[in-house]
Amino acid sequence: VHRIVTLLAFAATEDLPLVTRDVTTPLTITKGHRLASRIAIVPILRAGLGLVDPLQALMPEAEVWHLGMYRDEATAKPIEYYCKLPEGHPSDVGFVLDPMLATGGSLVSAIEALHRWGCRDIRVLSVIASQPGVERLQRQFPGLRLFVCAVDPGLDDRNFIVPGLGDAGDRIFNTR
Repeated sequence: VHRIVTLLAFAATEDLPLVTRDVTTPLTITKGHRLASRIAIVPILRAGLGLVDPLQALMPEAEVWHLGMYRDEATAKPIEYYCKLPEGHPSDVGFVLDPMLATGGSLVSAIEALHRWGCRDIRVLSVIASQPGVERLQRQFPGLRLFVCAVDPGLDDRNFIVPGLGDAGDRIFNTR
Protein backbone atom coordinates (compact mmCIF):
# COMPACT_ATOMS: atom_id res chain seq x y z
CA VAL A 1 0.00 0.00 0.00
CA HIS A 2 2.82 2.40 0.85
CA ARG A 3 4.45 2.00 -2.57
CA ILE A 4 1.16 2.22 -4.45
CA VAL A 5 0.09 5.35 -2.58
CA THR A 6 3.51 6.95 -3.12
CA LEU A 7 2.90 6.63 -6.86
CA LEU A 8 -0.66 7.96 -6.54
CA ALA A 9 0.60 10.87 -4.43
CA PHE A 10 3.19 11.76 -7.04
CA ALA A 11 0.48 11.96 -9.70
CA ALA A 12 -1.94 13.80 -7.40
CA THR A 13 0.58 16.51 -6.47
CA GLU A 14 2.40 17.15 -9.74
CA ASP A 15 0.39 20.26 -10.63
CA LEU A 16 0.45 21.97 -7.22
CA PRO A 17 1.78 25.53 -7.42
CA LEU A 18 5.26 26.25 -6.05
CA VAL A 19 6.96 29.34 -4.70
CA THR A 20 10.67 30.04 -5.00
CA ARG A 21 12.73 30.42 -1.85
CA ASP A 22 16.37 30.60 -0.87
CA VAL A 23 17.96 27.37 0.27
CA THR A 24 21.28 27.27 2.08
CA THR A 25 23.55 24.43 1.00
CA PRO A 26 26.94 23.63 2.56
CA LEU A 27 28.56 25.70 -0.21
CA THR A 28 26.21 28.56 -1.05
CA ILE A 29 22.69 29.90 -1.13
CA THR A 30 20.61 28.80 -4.11
CA LYS A 31 17.00 28.89 -5.23
CA GLY A 32 14.63 26.10 -4.28
CA HIS A 33 10.89 25.57 -4.25
CA ARG A 34 8.18 24.77 -1.76
CA LEU A 35 4.45 24.26 -2.06
CA ALA A 36 2.52 27.51 -2.31
CA SER A 37 -0.75 26.04 -1.04
CA ARG A 38 -1.91 25.06 2.41
CA ILE A 39 -2.47 21.30 2.21
CA ALA A 40 -4.81 19.07 4.21
CA ILE A 41 -4.44 15.30 4.26
CA VAL A 42 -7.80 13.88 5.33
CA PRO A 43 -7.92 10.12 5.89
CA ILE A 44 -11.27 8.44 6.45
CA LEU A 45 -10.78 6.44 9.62
CA ARG A 46 -9.62 3.75 10.05
CA ALA A 47 -8.43 2.34 6.74
CA GLY A 48 -7.46 5.75 5.35
CA LEU A 49 -4.73 5.98 8.00
CA GLY A 50 -2.73 3.44 6.00
CA LEU A 51 -2.41 5.99 3.19
CA VAL A 52 -1.18 8.98 5.23
CA ASP A 53 2.58 8.29 5.51
CA PRO A 54 3.43 8.49 1.78
CA LEU A 55 1.67 11.86 1.47
CA GLN A 56 3.37 13.22 4.58
CA ALA A 57 6.72 12.08 3.21
CA LEU A 58 6.11 14.13 0.04
CA MET A 59 4.53 17.09 1.85
CA PRO A 60 5.94 17.29 5.38
CA GLU A 61 4.29 20.66 6.04
CA ALA A 62 0.81 19.32 5.27
CA GLU A 63 -1.78 19.22 8.04
CA VAL A 64 -3.57 15.95 8.84
CA TRP A 65 -7.26 16.13 9.75
CA HIS A 66 -9.50 13.12 10.35
CA LEU A 67 -12.98 12.03 9.38
CA GLY A 68 -14.44 8.96 11.08
CA MET A 69 -17.05 6.94 9.21
CA TYR A 70 -18.23 3.39 9.16
CA ARG A 71 -20.59 1.61 6.84
CA ASP A 72 -23.99 0.50 8.08
CA GLU A 73 -23.92 -3.06 6.76
CA ALA A 74 -27.72 -3.20 6.41
CA THR A 75 -27.99 -0.09 4.21
CA ALA A 76 -24.39 0.31 2.91
CA LYS A 77 -24.71 3.99 3.88
CA PRO A 78 -21.92 5.83 5.74
CA ILE A 79 -22.36 6.81 9.36
CA GLU A 80 -20.14 9.72 10.44
CA TYR A 81 -18.95 9.47 14.02
CA TYR A 82 -16.01 11.89 14.03
CA CYS A 83 -15.08 15.10 12.20
CA LYS A 84 -11.84 16.88 13.08
CA LEU A 85 -11.88 19.66 10.50
CA PRO A 86 -11.14 22.97 12.24
CA GLU A 87 -13.67 25.79 12.25
CA GLY A 88 -12.91 28.29 9.49
CA HIS A 89 -9.56 28.79 7.76
CA PRO A 90 -9.85 25.84 5.34
CA SER A 91 -6.88 24.42 3.51
CA ASP A 92 -6.36 25.32 -0.14
CA VAL A 93 -6.09 21.67 -1.22
CA GLY A 94 -7.60 18.65 0.50
CA PHE A 95 -6.46 15.10 -0.18
CA VAL A 96 -9.16 12.64 0.93
CA LEU A 97 -7.76 9.17 1.58
CA ASP A 98 -9.86 6.01 1.46
CA PRO A 99 -8.30 2.80 0.14
CA MET A 100 -11.63 1.42 -1.10
CA LEU A 101 -14.16 3.25 -3.26
CA ALA A 102 -17.13 0.87 -3.39
CA THR A 103 -20.50 2.66 -3.55
CA GLY A 104 -18.87 6.05 -3.01
CA GLY A 105 -21.03 6.85 0.02
CA SER A 106 -18.19 7.57 2.45
CA LEU A 107 -16.31 9.63 -0.09
CA VAL A 108 -19.42 11.66 -0.98
CA SER A 109 -19.85 12.45 2.73
CA ALA A 110 -16.15 13.33 3.08
CA ILE A 111 -16.16 15.58 0.00
CA GLU A 112 -19.30 17.34 1.23
CA ALA A 113 -17.61 17.89 4.63
CA LEU A 114 -14.59 19.48 2.92
CA HIS A 115 -16.89 21.65 0.79
CA ARG A 116 -18.72 22.85 3.93
CA TRP A 117 -15.31 23.60 5.47
CA GLY A 118 -14.53 25.78 2.45
CA CYS A 119 -11.89 23.65 0.72
CA ARG A 120 -12.38 23.99 -3.03
CA ASP A 121 -9.56 21.86 -4.51
CA ILE A 122 -10.39 18.34 -3.36
CA ARG A 123 -8.51 15.30 -4.58
CA VAL A 124 -9.38 11.69 -3.74
CA LEU A 125 -6.82 8.89 -3.48
CA SER A 126 -8.00 5.26 -3.41
CA VAL A 127 -6.16 2.01 -4.01
CA ILE A 128 -9.10 0.20 -5.58
CA ALA A 129 -12.53 1.29 -6.79
CA SER A 130 -15.67 -0.11 -8.32
CA GLN A 131 -16.86 1.28 -11.63
CA PRO A 132 -20.25 2.26 -10.11
CA GLY A 133 -18.46 4.14 -7.30
CA VAL A 134 -16.26 6.04 -9.75
CA GLU A 135 -19.29 6.94 -11.87
CA ARG A 136 -21.20 8.17 -8.80
CA LEU A 137 -18.36 10.51 -7.77
CA GLN A 138 -18.00 11.79 -11.32
CA ARG A 139 -21.76 12.49 -11.53
CA GLN A 140 -22.01 14.21 -8.14
CA PHE A 141 -18.74 16.15 -8.39
CA PRO A 142 -17.89 16.96 -12.01
CA GLY A 143 -14.23 17.84 -12.30
CA LEU A 144 -13.26 16.01 -9.10
CA ARG A 145 -9.63 14.88 -9.20
CA LEU A 146 -9.75 11.12 -8.54
CA PHE A 147 -6.56 9.03 -8.33
CA VAL A 148 -7.14 5.26 -8.25
CA CYS A 149 -4.82 2.34 -8.94
CA ALA A 150 -7.41 -0.15 -10.18
CA VAL A 151 -11.09 -0.05 -11.06
CA ASP A 152 -12.99 -3.31 -10.68
CA PRO A 153 -16.17 -3.80 -12.70
CA GLY A 154 -18.81 -4.01 -10.02
CA LEU A 155 -20.25 -4.65 -6.60
CA ASP A 156 -21.82 -7.77 -5.13
CA ASP A 157 -25.21 -7.97 -3.41
CA ARG A 158 -23.62 -6.61 -0.19
CA ASN A 159 -22.02 -3.68 -2.08
CA PHE A 160 -18.50 -5.06 -1.75
CA ILE A 161 -16.09 -4.50 -4.64
CA VAL A 162 -15.79 -7.53 -6.94
CA PRO A 163 -13.28 -9.04 -7.29
CA GLY A 164 -11.90 -6.52 -4.75
CA LEU A 165 -9.43 -7.35 -2.01
CA GLY A 166 -11.50 -7.71 1.15
CA ASP A 167 -11.58 -5.28 4.06
CA ALA A 168 -8.78 -2.77 3.48
CA GLY A 169 -8.55 -1.74 7.15
CA ASP A 170 -8.18 -5.35 8.27
CA ARG A 171 -5.54 -5.99 5.61
CA ILE A 172 -3.57 -2.82 6.35
CA PHE A 173 -3.65 -3.30 10.14
CA ASN A 174 -3.46 -7.13 10.24
CA THR A 175 -6.81 -7.54 11.98
CA ARG A 176 -10.00 -9.44 11.31
